[in-house]
Amino acid sequence: MEEMKSKYEQALSKYNCNVNEAEVAAAVKKIVEERVPKNNTEEIKKFLLASVCMTTLTTQDSEESVLKLVEKVNNFAHEYPDLPHVATLVTYPRFARLVAESLEVEGVIPTVVSGAFPSSQALIEIKVAETKLAVQDGAENVDIVMHVGEFLAGDYETVCDEIWEQKAACGDVPMKVILETGDLLNLSNVKKASILSMYAGADYIKTSTGKEKVGATPEAVYVMCQAIKEYYDQTGIMVGLKPAGGINTVTDALTYYSIVEEVLGEKWLTNYYFRLGTSRLPNLILSDLAGKEVKFF
Repeated sequence: MEEMKSKYEQALSKYNCNVNEAEVAAAVKKIVEERVPKNNTEEIKKFLLASVCMTTLTTQDSEESVLKLVEKVNNFAHEYPDLPHVATLVTYPRFARLVAESLEVEGVIPTVVSGAFPSSQALIEIKVAETKLAVQDGAENVDIVMHVGEFLAGDYETVCDEIWEQKAACGDVPMKVILETGDLLNLSNVKKASILSMYAGADYIKTSTGKEKVGATPEAVYVMCQAIKEYYDQTGIMVGLKPAGGINTVTDALTYYSIVEEVLGEKWLTNYYFRLGTSRLPNLILSDLAGKEVKFF
């Protein structure tokens, strides 16, 4: 196992993980001031709508409540034929089969959170089994959580091995690794966690579970974009991005769009490589486009 650990440390050594936080803050400030106003257009807002991961992850979830959300997603396509539908519908694994069998809108992807979400504090055998069962039940995307505790303790071997094992359980199903950036203490750790997660097989990196005090921040997303770009330059592998947690306004979403545009470029601005974890945003965008309050979802 020492050889494996060396491999992970060797991977990190190819990247500059000493992030200058003042420089990141200045870069983000410039993007917000210069790009966000230009991107405040109807076309981009429609694109943002098409990038939303519609989510229900509460202790009150039931088959009945999940089915109601599925019906809203199905009905949206009929009520708003000129607008794009959301990208995914995210639930706990126990609802994967229900969602997969009930979704009628082509292109909306049944997605689950797995691997002892949101804490990741379970035996790896349990995480793998949960992920395998969710994929068998029809999940076409899987979101897992990086083991934050082991990462902060410096045990990169365990962190990466657990990600790799869960990716193996996913097979061809794309897997997002949630870094829980609000718990990582600094942006240098965000960069390291991004690199390690991609190296271990992440198809996407995602900021947050939405269950901690701090969700996505523009600074963390900027650093994650830098990591994705550098990883692409090194490997030729495109990894997707999903800001999630605390996206409360259309301007928040436009900010993340603008950061991706600046750092990664147009190639990443598709609703495959760019996703937004926010269930508030569809109503906000519908209200913005209609010029009045709309509460469809």
